[in-house]
Amino acid sequence: LKVIAIDEQLRVIYEDNVHFDKDLPEFKTQGGVYIHSDRLTVTSPVLMWVKALDMILEKMKSSGFNFSQVRALSGAGQQHGSVYWKKGSIQILKNVSSELPLHQSLKGCFAVSNSPIWMDSSTASQCSALEKAVGGAQHLARITGSRAYERFTGNQIAKIYSQNPEVYKQTERISLVSSFAASLFLGTYAPIDYSDGSGMNLLQIWEKVWSKSCLDACAPGLEERLGCPVPSHSVLGTISPYYSQRYGFSPDCKVVAFTGDNPASLAGMRLQEGDIAISLGTSDTLFLWIQEPTPALEGHILCNPVDSQTYMALLCFKNGSLMRERIRNDCASGSWDEFSEALSSTVAGNNGNLGFYFDVMEITPEAVGIHRFNRDNQKVSGFPKEVEIRALIEGQFMAKRIHAEKLGYKVCK
Repeated sequence: LKVIAIDEQLRVIYEDNVHFDKDLPEFKTQGGVYIHSDRLTVTSPVLMWVKALDMILEKMKSSGFNFSQVRALSGAGQQHGSVYWKKGSIQILKNVSSELPLHQSLKGCFAVSNSPIWMDSSTASQCSALEKAVGGAQHLARITGSRAYERFTGNQIAKIYSQNPEVYKQTERISLVSSFAASLFLGTYAPIDYSDGSGMNLLQIWEKVWSKSCLDACAPGLEERLGCPVPSHSVLGTISPYYSQRYGFSPDCKVVAFTGDNPASLAGMRLQEGDIAISLGTSDTLFLWIQEPTPALEGHILCNPVDSQTYMALLCFKNGSLMRERIRNDCASGSWDEFSEALSSTVAGNNGNLGFYFDVMEITPEAVGIHRFNRDNQKVSGFPKEVEIRALIEGQFMAKRIHAEKLGYKVCK
């Protein structure tokens, strides 16, 4: 959990973080999560998140941070995680005692103590059922911006409902991680924002309302448990009195809707129409501001967090830096400098030599293995080292452009 405070000139005046494994060892997480015995189910303890918030605010308080100067706050949460509030929790949330840390007051509030998160891939049967219920994967993508994905919240809710109908019955509200965090500050249930809500397989991205056919396919009485979605830049209200009493926040401090981490990246990078951003990580992600998207079986279309009338396209490529590191080790003695020199020594276009490199099954496209082609389009078993390096880099970036164009991106001339 990270906190950053900025002034009106956008200068950073305070930064800190809480590391789940190290600072909250009592939860016994690894990388902030529990990987269950089936290797498919991945969860995080909800109370760990609440306790981390207590801890970070106490750290700020003991450092002398002046909470009374905070005019507004907002946040970003990991996409696709979900939190299940037990019946009666809203009253507890509204009336928490400023004498106690939040996690003590809320410990009985969750119908599901371990939240399913983005790494979970245990809902294959629910995904098939959802696609079937609405007339196929492409039709689901047209409604919600994405075909059915195992980590998406609708499918996670469907699993909880089918495996634990009693637990579902006890649930009065379902939050995303982002709206859950906003709820803690608001002292009441915060609505889900359009942008993060687009990662659920439940929201009609064109009309910005829940899709009845998708809700019905997942669980009964789901609409009332989700509440009405709102634009991502909505002011939800003022901060709960708990924070004024315990930390000295101004009672006028505004709480702005929280959103998902990917939409927040688009806002934070200040993307505009026609811009494209690429994050080079273990997996590579590409996101862009788009006016007229064409939802496809690959990639995701989300509502734009900055402008609710436009959209954000998101593509994820599993074979990102892990693949680049492997080729660097094989062809450049493990040195990025040597890798860069080899890249510079070859010409753009690589004289027609092209490669596709997938150590693990790729998301977009669904492919695995290493496939090299020479200028005559014949498959070859290997390239000289410097050709290999350029083939990898050009292949990765050409794939990003091709798949972005499929989602409606137009390369500006």
